[in-house]
Formats: sequence, structure tokens, C-alpha cells
Amino acid sequence: MLLTLRTRPLTERLRPLPGRSRPSRRGTGPLRHRRAAALLASAVSVALLGASAPPVPLGIGDRLFPYLGNPGYDVASYDLSFTYPGSNDKPLQAVTTIDAVTTADLDRVNLDFAHGKVESVEVDGRSAAFESAGEDLVVTPGRPLRRGSWTRITVKHTSDPVAAKGQDGGWVRTTDGLAMANQADAAHLVFPCNDHPSDKAMFTFHVTAPNGYTVVANGLPTDSARVGGRTTWTYRTQHPMATELAQVSIGRSAVLHRKGPHGLSVRDVVPSADAKKLEPWLAKTPDQIAWLEGKVGPFPFETYGVLMAQASTGFELETQTLSLFEKSLFTEPVYPKWYLESIMVHELSHQWFGDSVSPRVWSDVWLNEGHATWYEELYAQEKGHQPMINRMKAAYGLSDRWRAEGGPPARPKVPKPGQKIGIFRPNIYDGAALALYALRQEIGKPAFERLERIWVQQHRDSTATTADFVRLASAVANRDLTGFFDAWLYGEKTPPMPGHPDWKQAPAPKKPARK
Repeated sequence: MLLTLRTRPLTERLRPLPGRSRPSRRGTGPLRHRRAAALLASAVSVALLGASAPPVPLGIGDRLFPYLGNPGYDVASYDLSFTYPGSNDKPLQAVTTIDAVTTADLDRVNLDFAHGKVESVEVDGRSAAFESAGEDLVVTPGRPLRRGSWTRITVKHTSDPVAAKGQDGGWVRTTDGLAMANQADAAHLVFPCNDHPSDKAMFTFHVTAPNGYTVVANGLPTDSARVGGRTTWTYRTQHPMATELAQVSIGRSAVLHRKGPHGLSVRDVVPSADAKKLEPWLAKTPDQIAWLEGKVGPFPFETYGVLMAQASTGFELETQTLSLFEKSLFTEPVYPKWYLESIMVHELSHQWFGDSVSPRVWSDVWLNEGHATWYEELYAQEKGHQPMINRMKAAYGLSDRWRAEGGPPARPKVPKPGQKIGIFRPNIYDGAALALYALRQEIGKPAFERLERIWVQQHRDSTATTADFVRLASAVANRDLTGFFDAWLYGEKTPPMPGHPDWKQAPAPKKPARK
């Protein structure tokens, strides 16, 4: 995700909002894994309490979002059906079908779901009892589920596009329909799920809308069936996806097709009336994909494109295979051309860093945003003649302040209640890109570029941690970089920049004198 603040000079642009922990000075090592295992065991033991006990919300123990995700099962696929009524201020009728394998004996199954009315639940074709607990839907099947068994959970529910008080994200209401923005923890405001990036799954979407609307979702279209005044559109992913990356666009849209590198299918979704005006921007995507392939290797998915929505979000978002942008960013430009192109590359970079290689826990989000910011800046340097070193030096001067305000890059501070997207602070954008710059200075450009290619290839379609990155970087550099990363990713103060001993922290702004 990339926030677009339009009132601050580019060299000082901060991102206090969005579109990943360690308990010791040794990074994401054995101690953290033991604690995570203890949290998980505790959560599972709660899940295995008898059905007579009251339902409770569970979680997998993520440091930033303790109640996000659920223990005891691993989702293989989601099949989502939505019926759009033709108005974006009324609930959609929906059916969510989850195929999962149990990883523990379960008397109950907790799903994340917090904004919709549940009408019925079935487990393996049999009616099941259900209750709400916090932001969980707690399902009690007619008979316990045994560890290692496949199960199918079908929930008939509504999906409300009008946000409740204190809830942020999920459906985005556009001037002509709907889109989705589920980062970081808002997919469960749209559909029941295991709403954590550590549990990626395959997705199928069936969306029914009145004729005259166009529906596009993640992945590739497999069917379109018109019956009377309505059309049902079906899309399916060919790679696993985190729930926070789901995207469904419903609107009076044009879908524009073109070819990318190696015949890659590129499709863009724009308001029909603006298709011609936006075409010069859309035409840049194939070359941007080719540029990134030259840096990190083949594009990781079956298709790509941009969704330019008529909505005011304040951010752009890397939803898998179909990145979300505000249309006004391109039709009412405030930023120069080179910068808008670099924003497009930022979200495109996420298809490798964040989407294909997803964070194991949310404290690893710097791996997403730091890399996307890195390639945003590199593109601006190579294509827009904006020297990366200038922005890095400016970021270095602000880095201590960012660490104090939001935490170091790999240990962001816990968001305040009601401000869950508050983890998306400057420390995980420019602060994390600064750590990558320091790494390249430390190990040299050839080793750094080799590391980047191996990283996305080794963890493709999977999840990874900061510890994984540290281990791989050490292997590529042929020396232990634990101490280097410990300082740059977890230190309260910014270490000296290799090769630039003259770089200093900028003085804090003076507070106005009291009168």
C-alpha cells in the first residue's frame, strides 16, 4: 500500500498510514518461535473446550493484531458468491464456502467475520450452530472435527458495504459501484475467513450484478452467464492469495486489454467515460513489468492490471493481480509525471514483494513496503532522473524521528485502538528502504541484486519472515549479517550509513515558545 500525501514536498513525504516481530535482540529466532508456539497451543486449547463453554474470540498471536487469524485449521480455498443489488448502500447477499484441513481436534471453528448478518452455517453439508464473539464467528458443528481431516464450511450471510462506526476498510464505495481495500485486517468485514496473511489460499469469485455493470476480480475470468436482467461473473486465481489482497470491482467500467512481456495478459479496469483519458497511463504498464522483470525475475502471476476507481481513499493498494488506484490521481494530477509513474511501480513491485512472497506476521510488513519503496525510488532514478541518493539522505536525516514515533522498521509500534492501519508509518516505507540501501552499501550491488532474485524465487507463492531474509542475505554475502540487520531493523537509533559517514540526523523542529 502507498499513501499519497499531496501537501508535503516529495523529499520529505511521510506516510503515517497505509497500501510485518521479534522478542529478543536475535531477530526472529528460536525464542520468538517458542513464544508463538505457546500462544498457538494456548489458543488451540481454548478451541478444544467443550461446547458448553461460552464462545470466545481467538487469534494466532500476531503481535500487532492478536485476534487476527484463527488456530486449528489451514484454509485451502475460498469460494465467494456475492449478489449486488444495484445500489452500493445496501447489503449484498453472499455465500462463503471454505475448504480447509484441520490441524487440531476441534469442537468449534472460529472464523473472522464482523460486519454482516449470518443466516445459516453448514459444516460438511450438515447444519451447524453459530454465535458471534468479538470479531469472530464461532461455529459448532454437529460432531467434532478430527485433526488431519478435510472440512467444508458454508456460510450464508450478508456483506454490508456501509462501514460501521469504528470500522475501517473492506468494501470501498465508488461513485458507480464497489471495490475492495482489505489491508491490513478488513477482509473479515466483507466475508468470513481466516484473516491473516500466513494462511494463503486459492480463491473463486461469483458475482451477480444487474446488466450494465461490469465485474472484475482477482485472477482470470472463467465464465459469464446472463439470466434475465442480471449477469453472473466468475473469476478464479491460479496462485494462492492472502485475504487482505482480495479484490472485486463492480461498476460502470471498461476493461481494456493489452499484452505484457512474454504474452502476459494485462487488463485494466477504468470508468467507461474516462478510458481514453487514462489510456496514456495504462499503456505504461507492460514496460514497467518488463523493467521489474529485469531487476527481480519473471512476473509471478497469471495476469496484471490496474483498477482506477472513482473513490477517495487516500492510498493505493496492491490487491493481487489488480492494483487499486484513485482515478483522480491521474485525471487531476498534483504530482509530476515521473512521480505518478513511480507510484504505479510501487504497487506493481508488491506483486513480487507482499503478494507472491507474503509476510508470515504483520511485523514483517517492512519486507513488503521497504522493497516496493526501493523499486519506486530506483525507477524514479532510472526513468525520471531523480537521484535515489538524495531521497535516501533525506530519509536518513529523519530516521531517528521515525523510529521514535513509529518504532524501528521490523518492530512497528502496536496501532492504537480504532487505528489499525496505523502500522503503515514512514518507518516501514522510506525507513525500510533506507535499510535496504544500507545493505547494498554493505554487501555490494552484485550481491544485493542476486539476493533480490533468489528471495522472490525461493519464497514464491508462500510466506516468509525477517529471519528468512537475514539468513538468505548472510548466505549470499558469505558472512553473518545478523548484527548488521539487528541494528538497522530493530535499533532505537539509526546506525551510521556505510560509505556515507557524513550523513547525520536532521535536528528536530523547534517547539514554539510558550507565552
